Amino acid sequence: MTENKEKKNKNPQQTSDEELVDKISPDDTANANAEAGNEEVTPLSVAEAEINDLRDKLLRAVAETENVRRRSEKEKADAANYAVTSFAKDMLAIGDSLTRALESIPEDTDLPDSVKNLIEGVRMTDRELHNIFERHGINKIDPKGEAFDHNHHQAMFEAETDDPSGTVVQVMQIGYKIKDRLLRPAMVGVSKGGPNKSHEGVDTKA
Repeated sequence: MTENKEKKNKNPQQTSDEELVDKISPDDTANANAEAGNEEVTPLSVAEAEINDLRDKLLRAVAETENVRRRSEKEKADAANYAVTSFAKDMLAIGDSLTRALESIPEDTDLPDSVKNLIEGVRMTDRELHNIFERHGINKIDPKGEAFDHNHHQAMFEAETDDPSGTVVQVMQIGYKIKDRLLRPAMVGVSKGGPNKSHEGVDTKA
């Protein structure tokens, strides 16, 4: 009787632990041991990790060197192409003065030979100045009759004309660009009437 009571009073927790141990198969134990073995750090794995790290650093260094080289080449090209930008802007004022002087000369007036020679000298100076501009990649923007382009033109006013809407009808001041860069926008008047009246108007506040 006493022995039966001892069996009945056996600890329930102990029974659960024994059942849990029974459920763990030998294969599970082997797999766990194998996984633990795979995570083991060996000299070879350490060397491979270092090689991968060095390879990554090398690729980054090569990429950065290439970026620096490209930036240097672009800066060198820009310096060669646009070094005279500030000087060119100042010279535009001289060209404008020569142009205005020539435009102010009356066409039908009989002038003395000395004045005619002076005028011809001004014309030659104006032509030579613009020839020098062209040699240095500085070109005129004279867009009369062309479509308005906000990248190269500055609209000063709009006028109702028979031209298509957005057409440059008057050039108040010629623009210039150096190579591919805008040096000075052309100041223009733009049509807002004509066959394409449905087009949006031009922003004259640009």
